[in-house]
Amino acid sequence: MPVAEIIAIGTELLLGEIVDTNTAYLARSLREIGMDLYRSSTVGDNAQRISQVIQEALQRADLVLTTGGLGPTVDDPTREAAALAAGVDLEYSEALWDQIQNRFQRYGRSATDNNKRQAFIPHGAIPVKNQVGTAPAFIVEIGSKSIVSLPGVPREMEFITQTEIIPYLTRRYRLMGTIKTFVIHTASVGESQIDELIGDLERGANPTVGVSAHPGQVDIRITAKAESKSEADAMIATTAEVIRSRLGEWVYGSDEETLEGIVGFGLERVGWSLTVLEHGLPGSLSTRMQRLDDLPITLRSDPEPLSKDELDTLVQQHLDQQASTAVLGVSLIPGEERANFYAILVTPLGRQEINRSYGGPPQNAPIWAANLSLDLLRKTLAVALPASTGQDEHLKK
Repeated sequence: MPVAEIIAIGTELLLGEIVDTNTAYLARSLREIGMDLYRSSTVGDNAQRISQVIQEALQRADLVLTTGGLGPTVDDPTREAAALAAGVDLEYSEALWDQIQNRFQRYGRSATDNNKRQAFIPHGAIPVKNQVGTAPAFIVEIGSKSIVSLPGVPREMEFITQTEIIPYLTRRYRLMGTIKTFVIHTASVGESQIDELIGDLERGANPTVGVSAHPGQVDIRITAKAESKSEADAMIATTAEVIRSRLGEWVYGSDEETLEGIVGFGLERVGWSLTVLEHGLPGSLSTRMQRLDDLPITLRSDPEPLSKDELDTLVQQHLDQQASTAVLGVSLIPGEERANFYAILVTPLGRQEINRSYGGPPQNAPIWAANLSLDLLRKTLAVALPASTGQDEHLKK
């Protein structure tokens, strides 16, 4: 199977002025047509350095995709860099210049002299028409290998990729397969615990299994390579079944499912109203609960943390008011080394408490606490709901 590398070009990327979303888009596009991607890199607007990075990538990969640096200004050096990497000169294309001028005319404008730079591409390169912008793309073939240079403007890059580049790659490399991914979400469990239970699966070749830790949540990614999407789906399903059986109630969902979405579904099914009392979390929990605005949920958020006894008193006060079926009170208390977290949930099923400490990056503590709070709600709702199918099963895992 052919291997690709992606090079994002732009000094603004290295300075942190903008976030590179193009690499992620291209990676997903390559995955869908079954092309392996083992490496990506970022380089500034310097022709010599770009050329060096392209040459190094060509030693490892069959395809090098560049994005950025195809504009009309002096500091857009990708055309020159690609020519240097291929060992050829730039040449002027009258046909490209006509395309550029026609594009400007459609915008009701005239191309300027510096736009003519965009009509120069490496000698022998295949020009790629840009139907949604003024920067033409191009392809340089070097034996069995290819350099594909795309604009940096996301809208233009995405359109050209789908309409021109994906069909080209499919033909050139006779791509027939696909690479699919599936993500299983877990909460209230650590990465090391997950690894202990599924470590043998992480050593597999196809499908591959990887673990990604987040505050209060661990994701397990399953990636399968196959000749067809249905075959990849079957491979993923078999591995996912094993993972779910081993991790049990820690699993709350998959792919685009969220903890708050699962909780909202459960609240709707069980018919409870809910009051959330958030203290010491700068809106991390209440902001996510606001997405469930069609449910009877009352949110009260205060940046000041409460002690466990103070939180207990506040929860009891709201229970005495009988304003909601269930009350969830949470408080995150920062510390010099560790933050302490308290959660009290009272429902018709009884009372539950969490008393945990967090020693990771302080800025992640509110996210961690919010995930623990939502997972406590999820597990409680799972007990309240009868056994069923669909998302009810996610609640009960």
